[in-house]
Amino acid sequence: MSNVRHKELLRSLKFLLFSISAGVIEIAAFSLLNELTGWSYWPCYLIALVLSVLWNFTLNRRYTFQSASNVPAAMIKVFAFYCVFTPASTVLGNFLVESLHWNEYLVTVINMVANFTLEFLYDRFFVFRDSLDTNELAKKH
Repeated sequence: MSNVRHKELLRSLKFLLFSISAGVIEIAAFSLLNELTGWSYWPCYLIALVLSVLWNFTLNRRYTFQSASNVPAAMIKVFAFYCVFTPASTVLGNFLVESLHWNEYLVTVINMVANFTLEFLYDRFFVFRDSLDTNELAKKH
């Protein structure tokens, strides 16, 4: 396996592991809000999503993409992604749960899988494409 392919495989695995940890945060926050507040689907999902995004962005910027890029600029790009993903997933998720009576946990997991896939591609090929492996961690290797 070439060095580039090995590096990209490792990058994908790191993203997966950090996304799993963010997913745990999201599902835990969603579960607590869903079970304890009596709120409808969308505020529980939205709050849980924001918490997981902050966690995931912080870890992936530093360890997965090892980017030394301008943090506010990278955050704005990720924010732009979520300006599209969040309303779409919130409205669709709320429709599936409230109107079609799908299980709210199933809908949340579907949203999480879509988020994982789309965000990896967006981060890798847009947000961090010009700053991959530029931070102090990358320079040590």
